[in-house]
Amino acid sequence: MAALTSTQFVDAALSSDGPLSLSYKHPNLKWLIRDHFLSLLHNFPSLKPSIDTFTHDDGTTVNLLNASGTLPVSPAIPLTIWIHESYPFFPPLVFLSSTSSTQILRDHPFVYPSGAIFSPYLHVWRYPRSNLLDFACNLVRIFTYYHPFSSLVSSRCIDPSLVSKMEALDFLYMTLHHEIVASRAKAKEDIEALFILQAELVHRAETLNITLEESEHERSSLKERVKDLTDEADTLMNWLTVHGCKSSIDRAKDKMNDAFEAADQESDQVLDCSSKDKAIEDLLYVLEKAVKEGVVPVDKYLKQVRALAREQFFHRAMLVKLRSSDILYQLDDLYGSFSKPT
Repeated sequence: MAALTSTQFVDAALSSDGPLSLSYKHPNLKWLIRDHFLSLLHNFPSLKPSIDTFTHDDGTTVNLLNASGTLPVSPAIPLTIWIHESYPFFPPLVFLSSTSSTQILRDHPFVYPSGAIFSPYLHVWRYPRSNLLDFACNLVRIFTYYHPFSSLVSSRCIDPSLVSKMEALDFLYMTLHHEIVASRAKAKEDIEALFILQAELVHRAETLNITLEESEHERSSLKERVKDLTDEADTLMNWLTVHGCKSSIDRAKDKMNDAFEAADQESDQVLDCSSKDKAIEDLLYVLEKAVKEGVVPVDKYLKQVRALAREQFFHRAMLVKLRSSDILYQLDDLYGSFSKPT
């Protein structure tokens, strides 16, 4: 028996009754489906008609016409186009057939990971403007530019004046899809970086809390120690007040002052002149060093040196005078002891 042609197969399928009849009930819609389906098969001979059971997402099953085969795109794209039971008011259902050697690209703008095809043409499907043949041509065009099994994207230039509204919509959808995927990847990287930063900040916060607790503990200990020392100092001061004694610091100051106290008036003058002489000597040394370093101008240095030298001269002259009078006094005592009768 000769094989049925596509026309004979579709006519027989649409006219059959019984439990295996197709789910297209309205007679007028059946003949519209026939015309659209045969037009698709005529223009795409690589697609072959078939009848099979389709299961919707809600679990209902229907008997539908479908066309299985490949689209004229290199490399070949195997797919199945199902004619929905509400066609032409509802768009067809299309699924890619992937194998181990032809895996669907991740994040493809027109194909879900399950293999279901989505395109702007399906999204804007409106009867009678939309039909099977135009939809298949749209699939060939978008898969030529963005193949579902190949990462190579066609860069063929097209004159913008020759681009249809649907082609422009396809390109816009692809562009938006790529931007969304890139933004999603960037957002994922930012979120991972923020998680790492958050973990670091939590770790630092824990470290700071531990340090703060230790500091608070040390502060409390120091406050207790200060209180204890204050109480001890108050107790000691009260004891000293009661017993009328000087503190060790006062006694040390008294001893220091007694160590530099002159024996008489002349010795006090000698000590004063000598200390002033040494002080001026040190000041002259500092001024000389300042001039060498450029801190003090030379003219001011000379003026200060003259004034200090004059003052130092008077102090040294007074020292000579005091020491001379002391020597004469000692000689006079010595001469007096020799002149006394024995």
